[in-house]
Amino acid sequence: MGEQIINVQDDDESLKRFIGHLLNDITCLEKMLEEGHIEKAPIRIGAEQEFCLLNDQFRPSDRALEVLEKINDPHFTTELAKYNLEINLDPLPLGANSFSEMEGELKRLLEKANKIAEENDIHLILTGILPTISKKELELDYLTPYPRYYALNDRMTALRGGDFKLNIRGNDELSIKHNSVLFEACNTSFQTHLQINPDDFVSSYNWAQAIAGPILSVCTNSPLLLGRELWKETRIALFQQSIDTRQSSYALKDQQARVSFGRRWAKNSIVDIFKEDISRFQVIMTCDIAKGSMEALEDDEMPKLKALNLHNGTVYRWNRPCYGVANGKAHVRIENRYLPSGPSVIDEIANFAFWTGLMLGRPKEFDDMPSIMDFSDAKANFLKASRYGKESVLHWMGEKISARNLLLNKLIPIARTGLEKAGLNNDEIHRYLEIIELRALKKTGAQWMIENYRIGQQQLKKDDALQSLIRAMWENQQQGLPIHKWPNIKPELIQENRHSTLVGHIMSTQLITTREIDLADLAARIMEWNNIHHMPVEDKQGQICGLLTYRHINKLKELEIDHSMLNVSDIMITKVTTVTTKTTIKEAIDIMKSNEFGCLPVVEGHEMVGIITIKDVLPFDED
Repeated sequence: MGEQIINVQDDDESLKRFIGHLLNDITCLEKMLEEGHIEKAPIRIGAEQEFCLLNDQFRPSDRALEVLEKINDPHFTTELAKYNLEINLDPLPLGANSFSEMEGELKRLLEKANKIAEENDIHLILTGILPTISKKELELDYLTPYPRYYALNDRMTALRGGDFKLNIRGNDELSIKHNSVLFEACNTSFQTHLQINPDDFVSSYNWAQAIAGPILSVCTNSPLLLGRELWKETRIALFQQSIDTRQSSYALKDQQARVSFGRRWAKNSIVDIFKEDISRFQVIMTCDIAKGSMEALEDDEMPKLKALNLHNGTVYRWNRPCYGVANGKAHVRIENRYLPSGPSVIDEIANFAFWTGLMLGRPKEFDDMPSIMDFSDAKANFLKASRYGKESVLHWMGEKISARNLLLNKLIPIARTGLEKAGLNNDEIHRYLEIIELRALKKTGAQWMIENYRIGQQQLKKDDALQSLIRAMWENQQQGLPIHKWPNIKPELIQENRHSTLVGHIMSTQLITTREIDLADLAARIMEWNNIHHMPVEDKQGQICGLLTYRHINKLKELEIDHSMLNVSDIMITKVTTVTTKTTIKEAIDIMKSNEFGCLPVVEGHEMVGIITIKDVLPFDED
């Protein structure tokens, strides 16, 4: 998706030209592999760091373009949303101190960005999903105003045929419709690249698939979305569903999502993976290409394979095969896309070193993965790790084993061998693998976040608990400590975090409602059983049409008539004043005071999404 100049028009001629170039690129790549034009050595590593921008209340900031302009460094680039940026690190040949060199470069670049950000009252944070993102920051106003992002949104929406649907079940459940791809912007990752010898690409790629689940289990850092505890690495489910172009049908059709782990082991060569993706996924974007790849190859130029790379950039494998040209030489590599951003720079580099060591230390018996492991087990391991982190029980070469024991007893030793073979010095190997080992024994980022979010919720409303959490994360990141050394949030810090300003920040969302056709006695009993003084009334369409209060129920009991057959509609208030999630708390307090209301239902459109009461707003009433 790095191409800024892209075409989204649907005219047949431009699409035909682009597909012609795409097919030409496949033919060209096959010829290059056959004739030995793809570089085999040295091994190089590279990475992309995505991060979030926060305002002074630790909510998403929409000033990414302003910060980017002031940074004025080609390492930095935009992302889908106005609250995200990305750093492209310089590729390095793998050697004695490669990972500490990359760590140093990343810290320097983050410090450069942080200095600019702090001057503008903005904070930087590394996190797989920003806990303080709300539905407000998922509206199109927050889309980075570049043509390629609008094009992506328009094409994905058109292919989807309507709104995107999210349904993620974890400890809590999130079920919602959305009209854009901006849920994808919630995801921030640390994408790592490893150059692969083309002769060994399929064996390396299949091994990368096999180890993905175990690696992810100890790297999880994204358990929260919109205040809900979901998967240990919610990014995996969120990314797939946020840009899912498949349409529901009454027919039973086997469709593959554009974001996927894959459906089988790779065969033959990297070209066959590209062929499968071209076969299964429509071209959704095109670009103008002046010179064909075969023509360039005949002129002794290394072809960029622009059409292939653009299409490959719209197919989101968690292990993505990549082709590139650097310093006039073509290479192939694997891009690891499942590692989350954070919890700290050193954690990220440790993840990268662990993955690289495993890739390079592959024992010979794993050269032919299809002969020793069912692909379904590798895929199931990945999904289990996404859901449960290092508490997962995985299938590994015919046995069931806990992720923790698999990491400690089998995979970390393989990674150590691989890093030694690559020529890393012993101090470098020990420094990074020890972090993985201690994380496996102690806490992952996801475990720390869930534990501290629950601590915050014991004293604070949900939104303030999320702010307390993100502030503590930011402060720990400033210390540069790996996650296994992070302390829990102190009680005094929790009490300092009361920064809610909007109704949507403090409203109660666990609603108990009644219908206008229900018996009034039933509603009265429900209010009594649940100790609630206000109950919204909904019509047959699920829209708010009235309100019951404890006062009205008491009056009902005083009536000297048979009220056993009265409906809720007979006694409810029909003129209901409502507010929205974007109403300020101060405005809500004024409405409640001037009208002597005990509560205000909160709506989006005609649909009720929450309620606030006098009890909710008292801490914010300055009078």
